[in-house]
Amino acid sequence: MENVTCKGFKTAGVASGLKKNGEKDLGLIYSEVPATVAGVFTKNLVQAAPVLLDRERIKSGKCQAVIVNSGNANCCTGGQGKLDAIAMTRFAAYGLAISEELVLVASTGVIGQGLDTGKIEAAMPELIKVAVPEGLDDFAKAIMTTDKVPKVVTQQGVMEGVPYTVTGVAKGSGMIRPDMATMLCFVVSDIKISHDLLTEALLAATDKSFNKITVDGDTSTNDTILVLANGLSGATVNNPAQKESFQIVLDEVLTGLAKMVVKDGEGATKLVEIVVKGTLSDKDAKKIADTIANSNLVKTALFGEDANWGRILAAAGRAGVKIDPYKVDIFFDDVMIAKEGMWCGEKAEEEAAKILKRDEFIISIDLNMGQGSASIFTCDFSVEYVKINADYRS
Repeated sequence: MENVTCKGFKTAGVASGLKKNGEKDLGLIYSEVPATVAGVFTKNLVQAAPVLLDRERIKSGKCQAVIVNSGNANCCTGGQGKLDAIAMTRFAAYGLAISEELVLVASTGVIGQGLDTGKIEAAMPELIKVAVPEGLDDFAKAIMTTDKVPKVVTQQGVMEGVPYTVTGVAKGSGMIRPDMATMLCFVVSDIKISHDLLTEALLAATDKSFNKITVDGDTSTNDTILVLANGLSGATVNNPAQKESFQIVLDEVLTGLAKMVVKDGEGATKLVEIVVKGTLSDKDAKKIADTIANSNLVKTALFGEDANWGRILAAAGRAGVKIDPYKVDIFFDDVMIAKEGMWCGEKAEEEAAKILKRDEFIISIDLNMGQGSASIFTCDFSVEYVKINADYRS
């Protein structure tokens, strides 16, 4: 994996023993100076201890380090879970010689089991020792659970002639659904930007990326996106035009990561964009796209490479949105499989079947009723998904 570094950031990942398989399970992001921070968290009413702690600390708008563990979600662990999350930040703060309030925390893994903070404390000196500007690959591996591959995206930007970098890393392949469905995502940048502007940019970028994906319709208890910007590149965001320029770069990073999460969906073999247009409103289009994208019957048909457009139309019809089935056109990429709610014939079926053999394609549904539109990324539903989640805790 190519390492493109942001000025003033160090990262690392080590094995502390939290994972039974002995793989890396503890990660660190550290900024040489306190950074501006913004965050977005799960909308699930069941929230992990790290999420609750971060919600409090992020109000200051400043962060200098993030400590992350995999192998244990530290969720549904009561008051002890909160104390354990605080302990993680204390271990990192002590080793880095910074304020505990400047440390945020994230966890991912099995829900409902106590966190062995002794292993984290024991591993902290080594984690800090090996932190380097090029350590993002190890960090990305340390936060993985059922992911098959680490997920890192880097984009370069230029602000008033001054170059800067935005780098993001994410983990997630199951329990993925809007709203805010990455499980964990961390973005670092060496640009200078206020907490308010960074928060606005993150919310906008999240809506264009992680709020437009689904793997299995489940929203995690630990979903977190954190963006840290330390300003050490010398590039600065001061006005709306500069914010829009930065927004484009941040959007590209988050969208790239979101698509990687879906592509790496548990057992997934296909990345599919569901595009809905011609609705009476964008809200209607989003409802239909979400219903189709999360339909088990649609997702299993995608896995079987079956151009079963009837399942798509049926899902649209139960989305709680007004439609006229005799106006609906359905496409697989540029192949029309249904026109005005009717099958286009065997030739179209054959061409659609060819599209379905691809790793990536678009399913378009045009209701021909208005100007509304929306899209969402989804994946197929395979036998492997069931196997992974049937014995996840073992």
